[in-house]
Amino acid sequence: MSHKIGDDQIAYKTDLGIQAYGDSREILRQIDSDSVDLVMTSPPFALLRKKSYGNEEQDSYVEWLTNFAIEVKRVLKPSGSFVLDLGGSYQRGRPVRSLYNYRVLLKFCDEVGFNLAEEFFWHNPAKLPSPIEWVNKRKIRAKDSVNTVWWFSKTDMPKADVTKVLAPYSDRMKTLLKNAAKFYTPKERPSGHDIGSGFDKDNGGAIPSNLLQISNTDSNSFYFRTCKALKQEGHPARFPSELPSFFIKFLTSPGDVVIDIFSGSNTTGFVAEGLTRKWISIELDRSYAALSAIRFMDGWPITKIEKTLQAIENGKHVHFAESAKENTLWASPGAAS
Repeated sequence: MSHKIGDDQIAYKTDLGIQAYGDSREILRQIDSDSVDLVMTSPPFALLRKKSYGNEEQDSYVEWLTNFAIEVKRVLKPSGSFVLDLGGSYQRGRPVRSLYNYRVLLKFCDEVGFNLAEEFFWHNPAKLPSPIEWVNKRKIRAKDSVNTVWWFSKTDMPKADVTKVLAPYSDRMKTLLKNAAKFYTPKERPSGHDIGSGFDKDNGGAIPSNLLQISNTDSNSFYFRTCKALKQEGHPARFPSELPSFFIKFLTSPGDVVIDIFSGSNTTGFVAEGLTRKWISIELDRSYAALSAIRFMDGWPITKIEKTLQAIENGKHVHFAESAKENTLWASPGAAS
């Protein structure tokens, strides 16, 4: 992959990635067509109330997001994937769900030309009860704790390997594997499907379902604790690292290119770095982009973290190099370390 992202749009770099800031539609135009393996992102949702990190009104949301999808489709390889995490919402003043996330799905497939490879559902057990009016006060609706996650592809056969994301076996399955003949006698099901062949083979884990149960407890993370220590407002909408990790492992290989077009606190880039994927994260808000560098400073003294963040905010081109001794900073020529 080659790109023409200028230094004036880069907050910091690592050995594998770039944290850029600006409008991701414009930055995507600087990336070659058919060069990206995965775009994994969670955009600002179409909520009724404005958030500090910016979000579009429900009425204009679908058109707004479609503009990004057009550029995403251009940069993706034919074997590439676009994974989009979208939370649901209610219509204003009514206990009736908005259909905006389903309109996004139809728009992307019918007009932009994506395929829906598969739909996933992210269940967050730690999510607080909402909306307050219908759940807490009137008690006429259940807690909304599931996001839709659309897996889009350019072709019918995007790159994917489910063996890279196998789930742990249940206790029952572990018992069966120890002595299959004792605990299970295979037989043909009413559908005619014979599940006996190879059923007792240990494949290292179970095929995962499209329901991903991941608690979002990022408030305990190094990023959040450090923001608090520095009296900085961290990005308020952070998805858990397990979510991008699942799709990066599932849909890419080491050395592949991963992009997040609404990167926030840069969870995706940080996970991609740890999984040895190349990455570009793009965040509209320069302050949030700079602050996300905290993720690459785990174990540093707080004074050094603060100094480094100030350097980034002042426009210094900071490079976090794994090869540097004691995790020290490398800076571009003329920049302060």
